[in-house]
Amino acid sequence: MSDSDGMETTVVLLKPDCLAKGLVGEVVCRLESLRLRIRGCKMIRADEDLLRDHYSHLADRPFFPEILEFMQSSPLIALALEGPGCVESVRRALGPTDSALAPKDTIRGLYGTDKMKNIAHASDSVETARTELDRFFRSSEIH
Repeated sequence: MSDSDGMETTVVLLKPDCLAKGLVGEVVCRLESLRLRIRGCKMIRADEDLLRDHYSHLADRPFFPEILEFMQSSPLIALALEGPGCVESVRRALGPTDSALAPKDTIRGLYGTDKMKNIAHASDSVETARTELDRFFRSSEIH
């Protein structure tokens, strides 16, 4: 989400593999080092309806049931981050979706293992961020 002063807000979901590996602090620290402000942070249990909505663009893929199972295997941590150009900054810090192809200085390159177990999800555009903010946060949870 972007406003008139060039500030954007994006969504990052720390996935079950991030939590299982004890990397929440490390990932949040790396994201904060981008000079982004945390506007919202919460641990959630994503139910099937929420995940079907979030991953609707993948619903016809044969691996979709695996995504549902993985994303429901533990709680997630949802972050709303704000800063100038933060959508692109976060995506650059994470690296490509496929961790095997991610440069070793990116979060996914350091800690991810594949396309699904890639530590975090991040909004891919300002428009997507608006939708995802509404999906994962109530307005009262954004500060």
